[in-house]
Amino acid sequence: MADNQFGRDAVSRRKFIAGTGAAGVAALAGCSETSSGNGDDDELSGEVIVKGSSTVFPISDEMAQRFMEDHPSVNVTTDPTGSGGGFENHFCPGNADINGASRPIKQEEKDHCAENDVSPIEMHIAGDALTVAVSPENDWVDSMTFDELAQIWGDDSATTWSDVNSDWPDEDLKLYGPDTTSGTYDWFSENVNGGSHRTEYEGTEDDNTIIQGLENSPYAMGYFGYAYYAENEDRVKALKIAESESNEPSAPSLQAASKGTYPLARPLFIYPAEGSLQSEEVYEFVKFYLEKSSADWIADEVGYVPASQDMVDENMSKLESAAGE
Repeated sequence: MADNQFGRDAVSRRKFIAGTGAAGVAALAGCSETSSGNGDDDELSGEVIVKGSSTVFPISDEMAQRFMEDHPSVNVTTDPTGSGGGFENHFCPGNADINGASRPIKQEEKDHCAENDVSPIEMHIAGDALTVAVSPENDWVDSMTFDELAQIWGDDSATTWSDVNSDWPDEDLKLYGPDTTSGTYDWFSENVNGGSHRTEYEGTEDDNTIIQGLENSPYAMGYFGYAYYAENEDRVKALKIAESESNEPSAPSLQAASKGTYPLARPLFIYPAEGSLQSEEVYEFVKFYLEKSSADWIADEVGYVPASQDMVDENMSKLESAAGE
């Protein structure tokens, strides 16, 4: 199955700036309705609303910008609300056409959608190497096991570095991570912490806030999608990760995520609503998104593992089926 490429249970020159990006391009595009040189493209118009994961946001935003260059009368807005926040507050109530997610949709979210006659269609569109990072000034740790990570992130019992390892400084942990509405939070909690997550940390949907926190204290730690590390690798230090002490620690990279050798590799998804696909502009945007999801620029310019051709084919089949083709 295609999901095996990244481990369903188990990247950039673009910065995350909430509220800008595709929306800004859309404003410019609206002023040049006849600027496209592709005949039929001029006839496509309307709005496509994309909410959800801040991890998926950079790729959705880039897709939106490229799509609007071809279809200047279509306004595609992308908004990083978190996977869960997008499902709960926008997509399932029927106020968004597509939700990005950095983990599979939950049953309670499916139920919420069903209450509003919204039918989500799961499409695995890329892979990520979730990255755990510390301050560049941190000179006592280069790698961690899942157990050590869980001691820090699983509950509130560890308050200092030395609580985890007596050789580490007796200094307070300063922790930065995704908000509870984030799919990254959910995935990390389930796959690293055994289903729990500490409450004493600074949670945010803006991954740049995490980067800044790591810069400001030698005792800080945070985690986020690989794209944000690739954008800021001169500002933070990524840790190598091992599932256990018997495993060789692996550094986060697109290659390792693609091969399945990096233990924090994970799949990324978009969920278009079946009903929204009946609108031509939404259908065409999703079709564009899927067709481009295997392109080299996904890795080179955005910072994710591109979709395999098998994934593209499977997603296109879902799209055609949902649209009654």
